[in-house]
Amino acid sequence: MTNYLEYNSEREHLIIPEYGRHLQKMINYAKTRETKEERNKLAKAIISVMGNLQPHLRDVPDFQHKLWDQLFIMSNFELDADSPFPLPSPDTLNERPEHLPYPQNFPKYRFYGNNIKTMIDVANTWEEGELKNALVYTIANHMKKCFLNWNKDTVEDAVIFEHLRELSDGKINLLHADEDLTDASSLMRQKNKYSSNTGKKSHQKKSSSNRSRKRY
Repeated sequence: MTNYLEYNSEREHLIIPEYGRHLQKMINYAKTRETKEERNKLAKAIISVMGNLQPHLRDVPDFQHKLWDQLFIMSNFELDADSPFPLPSPDTLNERPEHLPYPQNFPKYRFYGNNIKTMIDVANTWEEGELKNALVYTIANHMKKCFLNWNKDTVEDAVIFEHLRELSDGKINLLHADEDLTDASSLMRQKNKYSSNTGKKSHQKKSSSNRSRKRY
């Protein structure tokens, strides 16, 4: 009885495993038919079975075209049958995809992040006025907070203004502005406030859950 055991490792390789081995055997059988009329008949029957196996693809544009392409791919392009669509090419199937042009950003001040540079570029497109001035100072305060996250000591406003001028290509210059940025201690206090509240809430939730627990 063990002589009839068959392992997948010994079976024929499935080109598209999603359709299963039985469909692959149907395609292999269609390739062996002598008359083209019989091969065409079998090919249409196989396409019908493939459509039933992939009902979620019925709303995809060119659904039938996709099935016929997969049929010839699974036949290793050896099935001599008439297709209502242009036959796929093995060379096209084996083509390597083109290299994607991934953005390469190497900012000088990485501790600010790429979002800061995007915000500065947007601010450069705004017209001069109170709204732009408020946005610029918001960006500068956020830059100061990012700097303090990187350097826990302190930072002068002039340093932030110089970095802002450099990142904006000289279009935003606050070096001679009268308004100062938010104090460093206030920026760090806001951060500590949110973190302490979070820890307090989790502690309260934990204690309340312990209070309701039965003790024996």
